[in-house]
Amino acid sequence: MSQGSNETTILVGEDYAFLREPVRRICQQFPGEYWRKLDKEAEYPSEFVKALTEHEYLGALIPEEYGGAGLPLRAGVVILETIHESGCNAAACHAQMYTMGTLLRHGSEEQKREYLPKIASGELRLQAFGVTEPTSGSDTLKLKTTAVRDGDHYVVNGQKIWTSRALYSDLMILLARTTPVDEVEKRSHGLSVFLVDLREARDNGLEIRPIETMINHNTTEIFFTDLRIPASSRIGEEGRGFRYILDGMNAERILLSGEALGDARYFLERAVEYAGDREVFGQPIGRNQGIAHPLARAWAQTEAADLMVRKAAGLFDAGEPCGAEANTAKLLSSEAAWLAGDTCFQTFGGFAFAREYDIERKWRECRLFQTAPISTNMVLNFIAQNVLGLPRSY
Repeated sequence: MSQGSNETTILVGEDYAFLREPVRRICQQFPGEYWRKLDKEAEYPSEFVKALTEHEYLGALIPEEYGGAGLPLRAGVVILETIHESGCNAAACHAQMYTMGTLLRHGSEEQKREYLPKIASGELRLQAFGVTEPTSGSDTLKLKTTAVRDGDHYVVNGQKIWTSRALYSDLMILLARTTPVDEVEKRSHGLSVFLVDLREARDNGLEIRPIETMINHNTTEIFFTDLRIPASSRIGEEGRGFRYILDGMNAERILLSGEALGDARYFLERAVEYAGDREVFGQPIGRNQGIAHPLARAWAQTEAADLMVRKAAGLFDAGEPCGAEANTAKLLSSEAAWLAGDTCFQTFGGFAFAREYDIERKWRECRLFQTAPISTNMVLNFIAQNVLGLPRSY
């Protein structure tokens, strides 16, 4: 095979086969009935997370010197994509991949050697990311949670919302204001990042309340009341936390784009198989263009999104600017997943509503990608302003 044809195979085929096949085998141990039971009872998939941890997939992006596999971001995308393509859901543990980036890139050497090996091994879970607040939403710079220095500690007061997995995490990345907004030159200044030990904080000034939602996402709201945390828990310099958080958002968006792609492929595989087998009026329904054409369009949009995800991950791994590509990858993959899901729903007809088919569950789950970690409208705002050069709208 020539070099050119090999490159084409990698582009449109399955790269990182050494990761995909083992991940698929793990996922086969957690079929639809496992996820349906969890969904019904709003339980955390502890066994699934344990299996991924034991096989070191959640530490894949942590450098080898800190106990991880030292793989590039693209490998992380492949792991998450494969999980979702297999009918499972990585939302219970995907934060382990991207939240640790704040610690890795901006933490002290002492912090990294203390926490990263334990995160890689699964001894500690870093699953929670405390940024969003009830009154500020996407306007992060207006957050009201404060951390006031008091000797060797900071005293934290405020509230966070949509902090998923906090009840099942040992550690949390927290963004709080350490300098009042009226005392800084720019609103982006005066915010700091902390690594909070939730084991010590709970019932000592921190309260976690679960939020019931349409999907089993294990999300919560968190209340801070005079919570004292060691000053040594601050990551990086005081007041520069917003830049640290932004630094990890591209990785988050690219990784979750992989999940959306996996969902799209799950829906397409299920729908195509059903359309080929299901007979109505004496012929397979897939022979009808009303079924075939929407599936073909969903496949085309999924493949187009895949190319942008690969491009974004490639730029990130090369250390190049990738804000436009990361946001576009998230936009296209989330829309591809929703189109594929809706098309699958329509292909199955009434059976799609039956829980035993798992389609309605995955359909509910994939809707989240158009809202989080950044909404479709905010992505379009970013592209309009930063790519097209149009006036800022917010």
